[in-house]
Amino acid sequence: MTQWPITFEDVLAARDRIRPHLPCTPLRGYATLDAAVGCGIRVLVKHENHNPTNAFKVRNGLSVMTTLTPDERRRGVVAASRGNHGMGLAWAGALLDVPVTICVPVGNNPEKNEAIVALGARLISEGRDYDEATLCADRLMREEGMRLVHSTNDAMVIAGAATMTLEILEQAPAVDAIVSSVGGGSQAVGAITVARASGRKVSVHGVQAERASTIHDSWHARRRLPAASADTFADGLATRDIYDMTFGPLCEGLESFSTVSEEEIAAALRLLLRTTHNLAEGAGAAGLAGLIKKREQLAGRTVAVILSGSNIDEATLRRVMTGGR
Repeated sequence: MTQWPITFEDVLAARDRIRPHLPCTPLRGYATLDAAVGCGIRVLVKHENHNPTNAFKVRNGLSVMTTLTPDERRRGVVAASRGNHGMGLAWAGALLDVPVTICVPVGNNPEKNEAIVALGARLISEGRDYDEATLCADRLMREEGMRLVHSTNDAMVIAGAATMTLEILEQAPAVDAIVSSVGGGSQAVGAITVARASGRKVSVHGVQAERASTIHDSWHARRRLPAASADTFADGLATRDIYDMTFGPLCEGLESFSTVSEEEIAAALRLLLRTTHNLAEGAGAAGLAGLIKKREQLAGRTVAVILSGSNIDEATLRRVMTGGR
């Protein structure tokens, strides 16, 4: 029996805590996007790029920060991030007067680094990728007594992510399926939790970058298959391990799990820009890329995809828009 990290009551409580600070984000349909996807699919885009940090992870950060004890607030929090998790925590820390330290890998997205610092957090660059940056965060937690906020392995992080699907099902009672990009899995596990509690037949489908396919490969093998690298421009998906709180629920709850290439993610990013006139980063476009890949399977349905973030740096955007990786 899978141990579920959160309950539906946890999601409702998280929504009550974050709602005074974060309004519901739009869920919109676009006729030109429907036509481009085809197969009679009605596509609904959840615009998490309209959040204060331009990404859904501000929900996660605020969900955690609003549960801290007075002593934890005084000692502060530490986390590893490729950007959006760190920005969410930094924003919540500034709002609630909690010190925040964010560990990022060397060579991380410079614009995300800049945003984290501008929001008042301490930034430390260490390690070759996200997974090595987590070792830095673990060390600082022990040395300085801060509260560790893992981007995935934290129940209140997952509860915060689940509030997004709670909004989707309230905004679109007719939705049949949700396609969710998977980095650590908080977004997808949150979606599965809410979909099950709703009593409606809403399937959740996962998608991961094929150049960072650890969780996808482990899901199909039903066992942990850590990788040596995760090399994708969709930095929000660039993980090379699986996580205890989300792997079991993903195995039990996902209807399907597929990978998409760098070119497919880039094409979806360009399509979102052309049809919705909203910018997406790689991880933010991966859900649409996954829908396009499995559109025959989802033909005729109303499908929600999550534009999870728009924090793409200028150099990467230029390459994507001119057809490069």
